[in-house]
Amino acid sequence: MTLHLFDTETRSMREFTPLVPGLASIYLCGATVQGAPHIGHVRSGVAFDVLRRWLEAGYGSDVHFVRNVTDIDDKILNKASEAGRPWWEWAATYERTFADAYDKLNVLPPSVEPRATGHITQMVELIERLIDTGRAYAAGGDVYFDVQSFPEYGRLSGHKLDDVHQGESAGGHKRDLRDFTLWKAEKPGEPSWPTPWGRGRPGWHLECSAMARTYLGAEFDIHCGGMDLVFPHHENEMAQSRGAGDGFARYWLHNGWVTMGGEKMSKSLGNVLSIPNVLKQVRPQELRYYLGSAHYRSMLEYSDNALRDAAAGYRKIESFVNRVTDRAGDVTPGEWPAQFAAALDDDLGVPAALAVIHGVVTEGNRALESGDTASAYAAASQVRAMMGILGVDPLDEHWAVGGDSEAATAALDVLIQAELERRGQARSEKNWEVADQVRDRLVKAGIEITDTPDGPEWSLKASEGGN
Repeated sequence: MTLHLFDTETRSMREFTPLVPGLASIYLCGATVQGAPHIGHVRSGVAFDVLRRWLEAGYGSDVHFVRNVTDIDDKILNKASEAGRPWWEWAATYERTFADAYDKLNVLPPSVEPRATGHITQMVELIERLIDTGRAYAAGGDVYFDVQSFPEYGRLSGHKLDDVHQGESAGGHKRDLRDFTLWKAEKPGEPSWPTPWGRGRPGWHLECSAMARTYLGAEFDIHCGGMDLVFPHHENEMAQSRGAGDGFARYWLHNGWVTMGGEKMSKSLGNVLSIPNVLKQVRPQELRYYLGSAHYRSMLEYSDNALRDAAAGYRKIESFVNRVTDRAGDVTPGEWPAQFAAALDDDLGVPAALAVIHGVVTEGNRALESGDTASAYAAASQVRAMMGILGVDPLDEHWAVGGDSEAATAALDVLIQAELERRGQARSEKNWEVADQVRDRLVKAGIEITDTPDGPEWSLKASEGGN
């Protein structure tokens, strides 16, 4: 069993070999907490949570997983100012909304979640190393990275030096417009910290290099993030870290966007679907299943129909596991099939892994229908194991929302069972009209009825609502 991952830097599939045997170190660029998260923001969290779970469960690795919080940034300062709120309060507010979104979708908490503002000392030290090696220079209170001093610049993104544009304002202190900012001189009304070059605040790219080194060392295994970060963010991270003498990331993994109408989902385009709004349509486990169902490197084109189809697919799996539980008692997770492991070992091939899961569910349902409870139980045990790796095990305690919900479900079951008894009596009397009326009423109420050899079973259907 060998894990192969597509490395952005080499643009090739590489066998993953951790720097330290039994230990996998991963850095994920986390949220810039400028506002509430939409489903595009959390896709990377879901995608690389699967990587983490597979390394832990499939390989027995101890995973050190760092996901940072960018809590100082131009956008944060501007939005806080427009709202008339302190920048630190604005950042803290939306940091909590991101944490809540990750938790709702059962994304495992990181080993550590550092904030940029808590690592100014480490950033200053990194800048000093870069200046000492001739990779950076101070000018007018700013500090810039000298791109031409680093011959490997462009290796990650494929950019040629002549085509580089940092997306920064030209300013009056850069030696070359292709250079990027490590430290920004103090501006009136903005937060600032003291440095040897004057008061100011860090550049975005500098933050992640300093935090990654602090918690994972000068060299670590995997750096993850969205494909929109390849340039300039990750290119500049690589340049400043390796320019300072660190090995930095050995593998680079990037997830595709969530798109609408072929365009990246973003606040600027106005095509945003917030997590709370989407969770009015489907349950959290169904949203996670949807976000994780495509290959992590592919684009995921959002539509209401696609979301509902994914929710329906999840419910088929859930229904099978619940039916086995009702008939055979608690189902414990077992071993996953070799085909499932092979799918994930091939660059986290979740679509192929899901095909394996649905195949096992089909065989398990056949076993149930034929009365072979033992085979159905074995299938459900495999399904739980596989779905657990993907973070969507239907019986995971994470999806239980407490006693009040359980009591409500029990009360609902009493009412539905009464309706099903009425339907059963009507059918025995061949009163098909009444039987159909009962079924239609339940369907209209969002209750899905499945007739099985052991009698009718019910489940809640995915919502048909829109945005």
